[in-house]
Amino acid sequence: MEEFQQVAPVVSSLTDEKRVAFYKKTYTHLAMAVLLFVIVEWVFFQIEPLVNFAFSMTQGWRWMIMLGGFMLVTNYAEKMAHKNHDINQQYLGLLLYVIAQAFIFIPLIGIAMMISENTVTGETNILYQAVILTLSLFTGLSAVVLITKKDFSFLRSILTMGFFIALGLIVAGLIFGFDLGLWFSGGMIVLASGSILYQTSNMVHKYSEDQYVGASLGLFASLMLLFWYILSFFICYYF
Repeated sequence: MEEFQQVAPVVSSLTDEKRVAFYKKTYTHLAMAVLLFVIVEWVFFQIEPLVNFAFSMTQGWRWMIMLGGFMLVTNYAEKMAHKNHDINQQYLGLLLYVIAQAFIFIPLIGIAMMISENTVTGETNILYQAVILTLSLFTGLSAVVLITKKDFSFLRSILTMGFFIALGLIVAGLIFGFDLGLWFSGGMIVLASGSILYQTSNMVHKYSEDQYVGASLGLFASLMLLFWYILSFFICYYF
């Protein structure tokens, strides 16, 4: 979880006008990050050697190497995005994070597209379904925080423990060769939903008004985590 370095009052203590302006900046940057993700993902799929390489990294322990690299890159990107004194570093961190997400999503989105193409009826587009469900759930959870203004910072320890347990299960699955399946994806959807509540709460109660780039990265990370496991759930169900 990220650390906060306030040099200005937190958003919850601002006037209504300034608070709304911060929310607009944050969600505008979130929308831009999502759009950039779509563009970068499309570009990646035009590069066949890159797609083949990404798929090759899902085999056995290569997947752990890929996850480890992803965690290192995204952790570095998060630190960059939370630097108050350098807006260029913040934007570079957000850009790096989006690119890393786009790369690790290549195999999952590729499998989803193959399943959709091979469906007998031709009507089951699980990628489209996952996008709609993800955006709907994200919007609903964000609205809960923004409307109630409840502080969900207490979820930090629960989420940390949950992610460590999930990582342990992933490693155990690789060692003993068992498929985590629907139940794991369902549990991770719950965990990702908690992460959205936590990150949206941070936006309101932890960030200062000049940290909208870092706030948008936190929301983007939770959104993509939710999308990953909703899409994984559909893949497990149909595959």
